[in-house]
Amino acid sequence: MPLILFNKPFQVMCQFSAHATRPTLADHLTIPGIYPAGRLDADSEGLVLLTDDGRLQYDISHPLQKQAKTYLAQVEGVVTDEALQRLRAPLDLGDFITLPCQAVRIAEPGWLWPRTPPIRTRLGIPASWIALTLTEGKNRQVRRMTAAVGLPTLRLIRIAIGPYALATHPLLPGEWMEVSPLEMRRK
Repeated sequence: MPLILFNKPFQVMCQFSAHATRPTLADHLTIPGIYPAGRLDADSEGLVLLTDDGRLQYDISHPLQKQAKTYLAQVEGVVTDEALQRLRAPLDLGDFITLPCQAVRIAEPGWLWPRTPPIRTRLGIPASWIALTLTEGKNRQVRRMTAAVGLPTLRLIRIAIGPYALATHPLLPGEWMEVSPLEMRRK
């Protein structure tokens, strides 16, 4: 029953079945019988956990389990205290209201790998970085949250899920490693 940590590159589909125009997990992982516990959209990068254990997959990805997931978001504009307060509080996104979360302004991470293709830059419009930690994960939620406070997301990287983080398990995009699932089960 392996637990695989995988750093999903930009534009890779979080599925094993073939995609007409984009690479998939099958282009990076050849371990039989594993499935992603949760997903990242093609435009997002970072940590994905995969397992062949259905119970562990549930413990990682089901909303009732409330696993903390931390994201770094490069956003267009200057992050204000007001925008951070709105992100932290329940935020009405129209079809649902988010749970409270952690949101802090950070400096651009010096350890972060370059994205290919690079993020577009616009003269006269600054970019900023935010670290967000959520206990839910609806489709494109972080992107929708930052847009709702006037800070469109330019780049989104998930750096941690529960006790597993790229800071303690450094992987470059496309790299993976097997870890013990015991940390997840201890929660």
